[in-house]
Amino acid sequence: MILYSSMRTDIPAFYSDWFYNRIADGRVLVRNPYYPQHVSQYRLTPDVVDIFYFLTKNPEPMLSRLDRLKAFRTFWHITLTPYQRDIEPNVPDKRDIIRAFKALSRRVGADRVEWRYDPIFVTGQYSVAYHIDAFEKLASALEDATHRCVINFIDLYQKVRKNFPEVTPITASQRQAISAAIVKSCRAHGMIPCACASNGDLAAVGFDCSGCMTKEKVERLYHEAIDPPASRIGAGTGALAGCPCITGYDIGAYNTCPHGCRYCYANYDLETVRTNYRKHDPAAPFLIGGSLPDDILHDAHHTSWMTGQLTLF
Repeated sequence: MILYSSMRTDIPAFYSDWFYNRIADGRVLVRNPYYPQHVSQYRLTPDVVDIFYFLTKNPEPMLSRLDRLKAFRTFWHITLTPYQRDIEPNVPDKRDIIRAFKALSRRVGADRVEWRYDPIFVTGQYSVAYHIDAFEKLASALEDATHRCVINFIDLYQKVRKNFPEVTPITASQRQAISAAIVKSCRAHGMIPCACASNGDLAAVGFDCSGCMTKEKVERLYHEAIDPPASRIGAGTGALAGCPCITGYDIGAYNTCPHGCRYCYANYDLETVRTNYRKHDPAAPFLIGGSLPDDILHDAHHTSWMTGQLTLF
């Protein structure tokens, strides 16, 4: 199985002690965000965890103990944007993120660390010209540390509209200008520009829209065949239409990320985040809180999807 760490919060940035404690304990308990009484227990051992898929704005807290993951396959998406404190109030200095990005790349390999420039939106301060200039500077700084950059234009989810009411959808002309400039910069710095398969129209301007975590990509990166259940591939998992990716299981929790980014879809508001953060215990099997009397516990998906068959890629 593939485990996300996490699309719901930033575990590497804020909960690295908890994560490494979970590795030492060999298990994690995860509440279903829609049916909170339902608790899944995942075994965290190399024989069943095929890939830890980390998504973070700051990998630095993970680096000093990275050797504890040497028995596992890992894959990393590092989000690095051009926004300032008015948008990302608690994200570290971008120069520090770049240093951590490069250090991680040296440890795990540039093929297994990808840059996310996500989300893209345009305001008076963050204009099309601003994005074009900022992207070129970031791409230059990350040259040789990664081979792929994944972009996405902002999705106006309900939580985003609530916390960032002044943001507006990208226009077609803005999208075209930014996309063309990103392709140019990526090519200049040895990167492949990528976009979610649901943005397939960007293929016409030079983006790879084949998917972020496809069967073919896993086999190319790790030189072993993977055979995930059909229920974990693409739209059948609730992914966006046209998505061909393998969908893993998330060990994070919503409303727990203290970055405070105004465009965040995973937080309701900062007060809820603060309340939840106070419930965090690095030694607990749950990310937030503990067991409750009415919990329904079940063991989940303790099966490797890797076949053991080597690939030629």
